[in-house]
Amino acid sequence: MKALIFAFALAIVPFAARAGEAVTYAVDGEIFEGYRSAAPADSKGLVLIIHDWDGLTEYEMKRADMLAGTGYDVFAIDLFGKGNRPTDTAAKKNETGKLYQDRDRMRRLIVGGLQEARMSNDKKTVVMGYCFGGAATLELARSGQAEGIAGYASFHGAIATPEGQTYPSDTPPILVAHGGADVSVSMEDVAALVRELESAGVPYEIQIYSGAPHGFTKFGSDQYQKRADEESWKAFSDFLAANLVH
Repeated sequence: MKALIFAFALAIVPFAARAGEAVTYAVDGEIFEGYRSAAPADSKGLVLIIHDWDGLTEYEMKRADMLAGTGYDVFAIDLFGKGNRPTDTAAKKNETGKLYQDRDRMRRLIVGGLQEARMSNDKKTVVMGYCFGGAATLELARSGQAEGIAGYASFHGAIATPEGQTYPSDTPPILVAHGGADVSVSMEDVAALVRELESAGVPYEIQIYSGAPHGFTKFGSDQYQKRADEESWKAFSDFLAANLVH
């Protein structure tokens, strides 16, 4: 409980007080800029964060510092390229659309970011993401292309499976945090995911938070819902403890 209180206290710390550092790295000759935040003592494991549709911003950095404060090494990857942080809706759709249309590239960039993260910590890893990042997280889960993954977590992410894709039977555990009032990702999508995971025999947990809209974890936004954010953070903390610590 003390760790959770500390983590949420970090959420209100200004950017100037960030505990981590920017990391420039290359994937297939392209330059990206991630963010690394280290545990203050011996690390319990590695958490990889995949950003929302506006790129790697202060939000993901804040979450990285929160997780580091609870004992994990954290690396937030960049899927858009260094300096590419779209601010208007059209630009955000364009950047995510390019990756949705080229899922091989999406997976390569995620794996490339993971390799960079493991330069400083090669322990078991949980991959998690927000909104677009949640969709990218599940894309990696379906691909089975990353080794040493202990689990996947999606927060208010797109969860529909593209035609022709499936979840391998040896996929590590999956946690999905979903808002009951989400009008972007339907309950029909949630039900379809349950059927897919059950059919594949993949262990999963789906948390649904009443009244929570899409984007319910985004601090300071109109969509933010404190109760759902805190409860989903607790669920994720338990997920990490179950899959990384033990």
